[in-house]
Amino acid sequence: MILFASDKVHVGIAPIGWTNDDMPELGGDIPFERCIREMAEAGYSGTEVGSKFPKDLGGLRSALDPLGLRVASQWFSSYCTTQPLQETVDRFMEHIHFLHALGSRVIVVSEQGHSIQGEMSTALFRNKPSLDSDGWKRLVHGLETLGRLAAERDMSIVIHHHMGTVIQSRAEVDRLMETTDSDLVSLLLDTGHIHCAGDDPANLARDYAVRIKHVHLKDVREKVRKKVREEGLSFLQGVKDGLFTVPGDGDIDFRPVVDALGGARYEGWLIVEAEQDPNRAIPLEYAKKARNTVYELTGL
Repeated sequence: MILFASDKVHVGIAPIGWTNDDMPELGGDIPFERCIREMAEAGYSGTEVGSKFPKDLGGLRSALDPLGLRVASQWFSSYCTTQPLQETVDRFMEHIHFLHALGSRVIVVSEQGHSIQGEMSTALFRNKPSLDSDGWKRLVHGLETLGRLAAERDMSIVIHHHMGTVIQSRAEVDRLMETTDSDLVSLLLDTGHIHCAGDDPANLARDYAVRIKHVHLKDVREKVRKKVREEGLSFLQGVKDGLFTVPGDGDIDFRPVVDALGGARYEGWLIVEAEQDPNRAIPLEYAKKARNTVYELTGL
C-alpha cells in the first residue's frame, strides 16, 4: 500500500449524499446540522459547501469549527461558452472571496454552457453536448482568465469533467489540458464521472498527476450505467436509479487510482462524493462505509 502524508492529504466528504442541490426532493428535508454532525461522526475532516450551508463566514465557521471540519472547496458553474465572460468573472470574484476567507485553496469549476446534466428528460448518452472551434477558444480563454484571478490569491481552479457537459470524455480532458496553461488551469479527478464516460480513472490519474489538485472518489454501479445508456435515461434519472455510490460499494477498482496518486505524491483533498437518494442509501451508513474503504486504500 502506498501511504499518503497525513499532513499533505486530507479526507473529506461532499454533502450531496445527504441533500442533492440539483434535485431537492432527494434529502431536501435533511437539516444542515444533521449533515455536518454525521460527517464528523463518520471520521471526515472536511467538506465541500452545499446549498444549505450558511452563506456568512461567521455562521459557517461557528458551525464547522466545533466539529473539526474544514471547507475543501465549493462548486462554481462557469458559462464561458454561452455568456459574456464578464458575467462569469463577476460571480467568480464573489465565490473566490468566500472560499479564500475560509482557507480553501482550490475552486471546483464546471463549464455549464450547453450542459444537459440538469435536464430531467434529456437522454444523457444520446445528447452529449460538444464544442466547435470557436467554442473551444472561448472556453480556454475564459478558464485561463479565471485561473489567473485565482492565482493572484494563491489559489487554483480545478476543472471538473462531468457527465452531460462539454468536458466529459478523456479526449475532451486531453484537449483542454493540451490547450490551457498548466500554471492557470488544473484538474479535478472524478473517478465516477470519467468511468461513466467510458474511460479509465487510473490512467487519467497517472497521465495528469502533476495537474490534479483535487479528487472526488465516487463509485459507479455498472448495471445502472448500462441501463442509462440503453434506455436513454437522463443524468438525473440515472442518479435517482442509483448510478453512483460510495467507494467500495460499486464496480470501480480504486487500488490502481490510489496507487497512481500516491506514486505521484499527490497533495490535497480526497473527497468522497456520491449523489444518492438518502431514503435508499442512509447517508451516515454509506459515509462510514466509504471512510473505511478510504482508510484501507490509503492509510489515512
